[in-house]
Amino acid sequence: MTGSPKLVDLGCGAGGCSMGYYRAGFDVTGVDIRPQPNYPFTFVQADAMTFPLDGFDAIHWSPICQGHANVTAWRGDPASYEDQLTPALARLSAQPLPWVVENVPEALPTWDYVLCGTSFGLPIRRHRGFRRGNWTGYELLPPCRCYRNPAVRPFEHKDERAYTDAMGCTWMTRDEGRQAIPPAYTEHIGLQLMAHLTEGAAA
Repeated sequence: MTGSPKLVDLGCGAGGCSMGYYRAGFDVTGVDIRPQPNYPFTFVQADAMTFPLDGFDAIHWSPICQGHANVTAWRGDPASYEDQLTPALARLSAQPLPWVVENVPEALPTWDYVLCGTSFGLPIRRHRGFRRGNWTGYELLPPCRCYRNPAVRPFEHKDERAYTDAMGCTWMTRDEGRQAIPPAYTEHIGLQLMAHLTEGAAA
């Protein structure tokens, strides 16, 4: 492998996950069906389900989470959101590249990782599940302490700018931050994925 491994971030939004993979050493391309004027890397507006995966070394996918989120069920309208996670997992499982999929923890019964801002020293409560395929790698983190620490902030819609900044997504608008996750999550996973790819190339 020459140069930085190429990773495609499907459903990239404004680039929270992409930034983490970039910090881990990847050459990142983002794909989203909607325009993303603040996305910080190479961007392609396209449908994640049909975007060609040739030429990449790894895949990250963040299907929309609203149909799975507890807050949507609480509001009473989860059926109004399309299930994109099931077809995303089917597409990922049918191809050979190493991949990571991300969503709210309640979307699947089990995950390889469930990460929280407090595990990375961030003063925020934002849990996300990650499942990997076609590669192995695992590193323990300090336990989540968000419910025991009064300094940790839940997702507060009334103060989204401060929350977006606390996640480390300072280049985003407040509305973009509502859909993002802290780059620290995918930097942690990306470093392990990078080690897997590097070891495979050296073998």
